Amino acid sequence: MGFIFSKSMNENMKNQQEFMLMNARLQLERQLIMQNEMRERQMAIQIAWSREFLKYFGTFFGIAAISLTAGAIKRKKPAFLFPIVPLSFVLTYQYDLGYGTLIQRMKGEAENILETEKSKLQLPKGMITFETLEKSRREQSKFFIDK
Repeated sequence: MGFIFSKSMNENMKNQQEFMLMNARLQLERQLIMQNEMRERQMAIQIAWSREFLKYFGTFFGIAAISLTAGAIKRKKPAFLFPIVPLSFVLTYQYDLGYGTLIQRMKGEAENILETEKSKLQLPKGMITFETLEKSRREQSKFFIDK
């Protein structure tokens, strides 16, 4: 009689462990999907911001370029055209970020760094562990009593 009860308990325990493992996997999968969704949304916001900035900066650049060109012609001083050069770099960068291939190039470079320059990505003192967090927490805590 005790053997049957023990066998049933073991089977229930095994089923419970399988359920917990499946639940943990499902939770991890949901966290990964949520994290990716957040990353995609942040990137979309960044691209949208760049496009919006480009509209305003493009207007400023156009007015500045026309004004500086007119000033250079009117006063016969080509030095008035020099500010157009750095402003054009900013305009080009923002255009490339908002509508060009800058994001794809950055992604490719990031993948290259992950594959070939792994040592540059390591944290000082190595990866954070539970023990280092607890040690820091204990040092900062005023209420911790070590027994």
